[in-house]
Amino acid sequence: MVEKPGARDVSGRDEIIARIREAVPVAAAATPRAAYRRVWAADRAEIIARFVERLSDYHVGVIRARGDSEIGQVATRQLATRGITSLVVPADMPASWRPSSPLPREDTGLSLEDLNAAAGAMTGSFIGIAETGTVVLDGGLGQGRRALTLLPDYHLCVVRESDVVGIVPEAIAALQARVMLGAPVTFLSGPSATADIELDRVEGVHGPRTLDVILVSK
Repeated sequence: MVEKPGARDVSGRDEIIARIREAVPVAAAATPRAAYRRVWAADRAEIIARFVERLSDYHVGVIRARGDSEIGQVATRQLATRGITSLVVPADMPASWRPSSPLPREDTGLSLEDLNAAAGAMTGSFIGIAETGTVVLDGGLGQGRRALTLLPDYHLCVVRESDVVGIVPEAIAALQARVMLGAPVTFLSGPSATADIELDRVEGVHGPRTLDVILVSK
């Protein structure tokens, strides 16, 4: 048998390296972990103020309501201000939220044509994110299906101050259980919009052209 040149050298080198490793153990390199913020440690007043500020940046109207009993009255006034003459709502929307005018039509399986013909929609929400001015829907109570908030040209959304968190990681943590159940999660940062390469913003391209938020304090 002819031994290949260098084979003995390679074997000897490996043996020497193995002995050195046994004599001087090499500590495993620590994996660096980025120190991401997971919670915004601010007081509630600052968080709510930032949420309102960010909504305003997106041209979202913010109207205040003190408790559920005022939501219907506030909605009625805001819909009149916006000139909304027809409204669709989820079938499970609480009675105290419903405006007296226009009389809302429940979405009990309305066709896409019916939804598209409605001047506006009104829903609840799951959570709000202060830092980004985002409203999150997950299809829960009073929120309806996704088409309800995509086809009408106007969306009036109820957000409770108690459901507003500071930053995105807090919202993701709160959504985890709902996502695991297959909930249809939608993030709304202002009315639907897009921009071309010159950054000319156009609103209402793939959803409501106008978004208003009723911010409920209690």
